[in-house]
Amino acid sequence: MTAIAMHSAALAKRSLIKTMRTPEALIDVTIQPVIFLLLFTYLFGGAISGDRHEYLQLLLPGMLAQSLAMGGVALGQNLNADIEKGVFDRFRSLPISRAAPLVGAVCADVVRYLSVCVSLLLFGTIMGFRVETGFLPALGAVALSIGFGLCFCWISVWVGMMVRTSGAVQGIMFLLVLPLTFGSPVFVPTDTLPGWLQAFVAVNPITPLVKAIRGLLVGGPVAGPLGTTLLWMAGLLVVFVPLALRAYSRRA
Repeated sequence: MTAIAMHSAALAKRSLIKTMRTPEALIDVTIQPVIFLLLFTYLFGGAISGDRHEYLQLLLPGMLAQSLAMGGVALGQNLNADIEKGVFDRFRSLPISRAAPLVGAVCADVVRYLSVCVSLLLFGTIMGFRVETGFLPALGAVALSIGFGLCFCWISVWVGMMVRTSGAVQGIMFLLVLPLTFGSPVFVPTDTLPGWLQAFVAVNPITPLVKAIRGLLVGGPVAGPLGTTLLWMAGLLVVFVPLALRAYSRRA
């Protein structure tokens, strides 16, 4: 187990160095979430809630969840591209754990998810967003967001191991992420939705995540949504980590 941790840490460092050398790869977790926040707040905020500041308080916690879910798409693309370039063939010749390349890449994604949280909270504060619960609950919201992102991204890893091109990874993941994030309480209160869509929202894993983050940042119920979110996180790991590792063994 110690060997796996050491190998994964070494490959995580490789991924971080690669990110530092290509900072434009962070656009989707820095600039893009801010653009979405601006668009929805100033274009739709007045129409949806009548008060832009009130809508910003509702929107930003949800945008954290959406951006974390979308931020994992690039991981599957990068892993798929590395396989096509033969990078993983070199890993196979090294005396390292077969799981280390995937685990290391996922661990390195913490930097991307932290960038999402910092960008949205910093720019949101400039726009007028205020944390109403205190520093520690806000820290808990950030930790929960990053933790969920690390679990959810294993879906992207699995897809990256299964499909032939990195472009296909993006297409498939967007087909999954967009319905999950828009069919949730991210943008509007769910009681305004039609009945059949509310049924989908009720079983959507993004829904309890949004409610938990919102409760930690601006107040509201936390215990119930947090427990459901942790169950979803455990389920994602139990299902998709073995699937990703099995697909990697077949592909690499």
